[in-house]
Amino acid sequence: MFFSFVAPIVLMIILLATFSVIGYIPGVATIGHVSAAQLLKFLAIFGQGCPFEGAIVIGLTCSLVGALFDTYASAVIRT
Repeated sequence: MFFSFVAPIVLMIILLATFSVIGYIPGVATIGHVSAAQLLKFLAIFGQGCPFEGAIVIGLTCSLVGALFDTYASAVIRT
């Protein structure tokens, strides 16, 4: 379940870092800045205006789905 929580958060951090690095490259800086802003707006939707809370909500949701899948998989293995 821990991996189910951490994986989407790490993915969002990697995307945000990539967009930030792209923002320093001449010629494509605008793409990097716009992409980072759009990702933060997307996260803010799930976090009632706060991107950090949005990342936590997405992580918790993925963790719940992972737990449900683990429960299903263990039930299938037992039968």
